Amino acid sequence: MTKILLTRHGHVDGIQPARFRGRAELSLTDHGLAQAEALARRIARHWKPVAVYTSPLQRCVVTGGKIATACGVTASVHEGLGDIDYGAWQMRTHEEVKAETPEAYHLWRSAPHLVRFPGGESLQDVVARTADALRMMLARHAADTVVLVGHDSVNRALLLQLLDQPLSAYWRLSQDPCTLNEIEVFAAGDVRIGCINDTSHLP
Repeated sequence: MTKILLTRHGHVDGIQPARFRGRAELSLTDHGLAQAEALARRIARHWKPVAVYTSPLQRCVVTGGKIATACGVTASVHEGLGDIDYGAWQMRTHEEVKAETPEAYHLWRSAPHLVRFPGGESLQDVVARTADALRMMLARHAADTVVLVGHDSVNRALLLQLLDQPLSAYWRLSQDPCTLNEIEVFAAGDVRIGCINDTSHLP
């Protein structure tokens, strides 16, 4: 059985008011650093992960680095965990996009599985590359505990796959900064979810 501790990076600018952050490089705020340290302490206290895999974006690399240091393991980057590419919408506020292209924005909020961002990705693209990351990790760590540090969209895509849910259910899940999802994947393919979006460790 593989135990996956799936988490998200700490707080960054652009979460409130909401922007389409995507591939933009954003540093953790002081609050985000405190969140990452609290998450690292919780993981080190309760589990013994053998590896930490992160998105290539620095907000995940830094969060994952704190977890790896606390647990005495190494962290490595996996490109498949990188945030969704919002294309022309990147770093624009939701209000800006809603005012400029209301129909496209409404589609994203009501039927996200039908959207491809202009010059960017679709959720199907995110599912394909996160599935590759998941396959690699399960093959490499068939009886281990591992930490994956991703993004809001990436984590939702992974959870929907593990829960055998359609992409149309994207908005039914929440993934707060430095949240914790505990997932067990058994050799036969069975999946057990211990918790989703647990932030009880955060200051």
